[in-house]
Amino acid sequence: MIKAFDLSGRVAIVTGGAQGLGRAMAEGLAEAGAAIVIADINEEKAAATAAEFRQEGFAAEAFRVDVAQRSSVDRLMEYVVERHGRIDVVVNSAGLNRRYSMAEITEEDYDTIMDTNLKGTFNVCQAAGKAMLALGIPGSLINISSMSSLIINRRRPVGVYCSSKAGVNGLTKAFAAEWAPHGIRVNAIAPGYFLTPLNEEWMKTQQGTDALDQTPMGRFAQPSELGPTAVYLASDASSFMTGQVLVLDGGYTIW
Repeated sequence: MIKAFDLSGRVAIVTGGAQGLGRAMAEGLAEAGAAIVIADINEEKAAATAAEFRQEGFAAEAFRVDVAQRSSVDRLMEYVVERHGRIDVVVNSAGLNRRYSMAEITEEDYDTIMDTNLKGTFNVCQAAGKAMLALGIPGSLINISSMSSLIINRRRPVGVYCSSKAGVNGLTKAFAAEWAPHGIRVNAIAPGYFLTPLNEEWMKTQQGTDALDQTPMGRFAQPSELGPTAVYLASDASSFMTGQVLVLDGGYTIW
């Protein structure tokens, strides 16, 4: 049964994989045996992360990508197919947020959020899926949504972010429905509050305290807790699962 989680011989692309949750999922996939392509807009950080992975004995390399630009995403897929001859797993972890109220957010900030979180997810899913179809390889696409795709966070000005992630859920189901007959599975993970470097300072504020108080498990998650879920969705262990959104939020959305 444990062999179902083995990713040996498979190639996985992780966008936004240079740091935070993306890095944690990339490391989980590497530990399961996959060769990893760390695809990130921050080329220097991606290269450093890939180098650290190689020092740990994992197969890893870096590639610069801007998921909001389709030509950049196409170059990524072309590179991986040319170098490895296959794409088995893609994790769409590239994303961002802007904290503005619905009344105050500018068109520019709205576009930035949607271009990266929603259009970026579409670009990567479509380009990766088309490559898998051309190669005749069944694969797994894993989109990173958010528990905020299911709710509007209380007393936090993140309505457009929530909307972008709700769109990710819709895209996940749409791609899953079309590509299921071809053996390409598309699922999403919806994380709650994770203790990443980008969140550490915010978690010390009153808003962070409020968020902790609203989490039934009474703690923030560690990034390493996300890796096993990515492995599950990437591997044969989830071979009959597609079009689903798995929520890892410590119970936040129960209430």
